[in-house]
Amino acid sequence: MAERKLRILVAKPGLDGHDRGAKIIARALRDAGMEVIYTGLHQTPEMIVNAAIQEDVDAIGMSIMSGAHMTLFPAVIDLLKTSKAEDIRVFGGGIIPDDDIPKLKGLGVTEIFTPGSSTQDIVQWIRTNIPERV
Repeated sequence: MAERKLRILVAKPGLDGHDRGAKIIARALRDAGMEVIYTGLHQTPEMIVNAAIQEDVDAIGMSIMSGAHMTLFPAVIDLLKTSKAEDIRVFGGGIIPDDDIPKLKGLGVTEIFTPGSSTQDIVQWIRTNIPERV
């Protein structure tokens, strides 16, 4: 039986229209052998969680450049909990102030990657920290 690849949903929530970084990460994850689902721009937390459940992903990676990270990350985590899908890990990146990173991690975000993070570091972190869901 073939080994199941990690499945990662890459999402661009909110009104942010800049998705170059998300596309670069999606391609790096794909090139590293993961299955990647990219949701496109302007996704609501509900759309992201619904897609994650439908696609049976192991993790959601959200890219937020708009400054709405303290609203959007908790909304996705809360929806995962109410959908009984809290085994789907949430990580992300974008323009996120250093002071907000511990707050987001306290809310359940597993990791935050800030501008300048290498794609290889992100791939390695996922391989090390995102278990395949059963």
